[in-house]
Order: sequence, then C-alpha cells, then structure tokens
Amino acid sequence: MDIEKLAAWKGRQETVEDTITPVPIAALSATLDRDDPQPQPGDPLPALWHWLYFLPLHRQSEIGPDGHAKRGGFLPPVELPRRMWAGGRLTYGEPLRVGDAIRRTSTILDVSAKQGATGSLVFVLVRHEVTSSSGGSLTEEHDIVYRAMPGRDDKPPAPKAAPTGATWSRDIVPDDVLLFRYSALTFNGHRIHYDRRYVTDVEGYPGLIVHGPLIATLLVDLARRNDPRALRSFRFRAVSPLFDIAPFSVHGAPSADKASAKLWARNAQGGLAMEGEATFAA
Repeated sequence: MDIEKLAAWKGRQETVEDTITPVPIAALSATLDRDDPQPQPGDPLPALWHWLYFLPLHRQSEIGPDGHAKRGGFLPPVELPRRMWAGGRLTYGEPLRVGDAIRRTSTILDVSAKQGATGSLVFVLVRHEVTSSSGGSLTEEHDIVYRAMPGRDDKPPAPKAAPTGATWSRDIVPDDVLLFRYSALTFNGHRIHYDRRYVTDVEGYPGLIVHGPLIATLLVDLARRNDPRALRSFRFRAVSPLFDIAPFSVHGAPSADKASAKLWARNAQGGLAMEGEATFAA
C-alpha cells in the first residue's frame, strides 16, 4: 500500500447541491417510528437528517463488488476491502429548513495509515461544510476507516462495557426491514447492510451490520424525544459493530446543568457499540 500516493488526495474538494424536499423527512420519521406531522416549508431539519440529501448517485457500472462505488474519485483509492464510518463531529449554526436549496463543499483533510491489532488501517478525514438558501449552516468532520479482512482464526476483541446510569433509554430491534429502509433512504448500496450471504460468507460477519449513521441518528433521536431543543453540536465514535441478529438499546444522560447529554448505544450483551455527546442550543 502506497500511503504517499494516497496522501496526494489531501486537499481535494468537491461541491454538490440539493434541495430539502419533504418526502425523505416523512419517510425517515416513519422508519424511526415517530408520529411527526407532515413536514411543511420552513420547518427546521432535525439534526443528522441532512444525511438524507447529497446522495451518492454513481452509475451502476461504477459500483464495486461490495456495493460501494469503485475506489478512486473524490475519496482516495484505498485497496483495503472493509470500509466503515468510524465517527464524526458536527457543529450547527442556523437550521437548514424544508424547501431550502443546500450546498455541500467537502474537503479531504487528512489520509493516514497505522498498523492495528487486526492488520493495516487507513484513516481518511473529510470535512463537509453545508449552507442553505435561508441562512442555515453546519460543519461536519467525517472519519472513515479502511481495514483488511480478518484471518480465518481471528476473533474480534470483546467490546468494553457500556456506561450505566442512563436517564433516557429506548430498545431497538434492528430487523432487515429497518436496515433496508435506511439503506434506501440514503441510497446506500453497501451490501453489508442487506445482503446476508455477502456479509457472512465474504466479509465474515455474523449478520447484517447496522449502519453507523443509523445508530448515530437513533442516539440523536433519543435526545430529541426527551429534550426538544436544537443541537449546537454532536460528536460520536463507533466502538464495536451491531448486527441484526440481536436487539440493542440507546441511552442518554443529561449533564447536571442540562446543557449537554452523554449518549451511547449498548449491545445485547452489555457492550458499548457507540458513544457520543450532544450539546444543546440555549
């Protein structure tokens, strides 16, 4: 792997445009089992729901064997087969609103490599800056990790225990319909989320993988169900994968001054799957 060649992607930019239409909002609301009113022009877009827009529209002939676009293009052509959304940090200005024309400028900030316990890892850091016609804005830093396939005898490390002391909790059943609906809404062709034969036989996982962005969305949705204030910021980090073969739960604990909340996802065995923190607008 030529990390110097990959590092040449640093500084690369792309800009895409879209419009915040109401149907994806209503569809995600239904997918999250919310009883929201129909979205109206001018309504604020909930935090993280901008992931319903700026969708990757690669032609079918450009799709690789894992369902993602073939390597290269805006992201560097990392040869490692597994690609995952490892985490991110978001800062919100004025809200994006239904009906807005929106623009996203993306910049590759860094490409780096290291040797992990399970082999080579490549990290790509992307910054997205989103603006809207009504004056809304957000900035997002997106962590992507690429890794090798595990060996036949390799076993994933046991996740550390999830925190206790939750004030908010919700149980989630990640069946294949939920995963399909979220894949469809985000036009995500990655086969690990819907193709059971591929994910078990080729990538060696025990079941369909719950999307990292879906878990993050469920964390923020938990906060929204318990505190209606808009977010000022949100950060999250994926710790261990969740699969459709067992339920999981999302939890939250607001700070003493109510200005922020710790958020986490817990697997069925009590292990930590994702951790995050939200801060609320005054």
